[in-house]
Amino acid sequence: MAIKLTDQIYRQISQPAPPAIKALSGRLLTIYGKAVEAILFYGSCLRTGDDRGGLVDLYVIVDCYRSAESRRFLAALNKLLPPNVFYLEVPFENRIVRAKYALLSLTDFKRGTSRHWFHSYIWGRFAQPVGLLYARNDRMILQVRASLAQAVLTFITRVLPRVSSPFTAHDLWRKGLELSYRAELRAERPEKLVRLLEASPNYYEQITRSAMAAVSFEMDINAGGDKVWYTLTMPRHMRLKSRLDWLVRRWQGKVLSVLRLLKGLLTFRGGIDYILWKIERHSGVKVEVPLRLKRFPLLATCLIFWKLYRRGAYR
Repeated sequence: MAIKLTDQIYRQISQPAPPAIKALSGRLLTIYGKAVEAILFYGSCLRTGDDRGGLVDLYVIVDCYRSAESRRFLAALNKLLPPNVFYLEVPFENRIVRAKYALLSLTDFKRGTSRHWFHSYIWGRFAQPVGLLYARNDRMILQVRASLAQAVLTFITRVLPRVSSPFTAHDLWRKGLELSYRAELRAERPEKLVRLLEASPNYYEQITRSAMAAVSFEMDINAGGDKVWYTLTMPRHMRLKSRLDWLVRRWQGKVLSVLRLLKGLLTFRGGIDYILWKIERHSGVKVEVPLRLKRFPLLATCLIFWKLYRRGAYR
């Protein structure tokens, strides 16, 4: 693995987090204790550096699900379809800091960022900027750094066959984010993908340069002005296979996303409201649910999905 890539990842995860975010980390350590191996911070609040008005996205990496979750049923669900997602709020100064956090075992974290994990759900997230709020020890910092670097390599390797040459780092990541978002119940508009890339342009530019030294494809690299242009030589059959793989990921992801949201009814406080909030946040489509319908979460969810689908909340 390219040394420059792992060094850049280390600089990214070493950036200090705001005190309010650290308060969330402290609370999670109180809840899960010695089961916690690391706590990762990502998403929109990381990009803006402010949690106000948002929901902080966290991943709690644990040694195993059984040690972290006393309820065997939820531990089994987490192992069957990781991760389980929970809600957390912590008082900080004169306000409340809110977060949703996912519980993921160290084994699934390593596998999910590797090339052995087919779907983009995990490596697609962790290829983007990530902060490290807590690590058990220095050895765990090295493991987190290596897994995050592997997520970048997995992402780029899976996306490269779908990009037309010549291309820039911006072209590569925009295509990759578009593909990975379509592989879930998300309907982000193109302008949102642009804003996401514009939030950390140096990260995506530098991480691409570093990662290209570790990919196995034949590549011509040319610097022109303030951009680097990449030209990829790849057999047609590999591009066709990649197109089919992403088609499978897209349909597989729809099913998995529905199952994860249904699972969220059990793990997320106000599960129906969480589902509606999440889809509205990503699509802009809002649906009002009568109070009487919320008394039957499974039925309500099925009707909500059908109504949202007809209104184009997800594709």
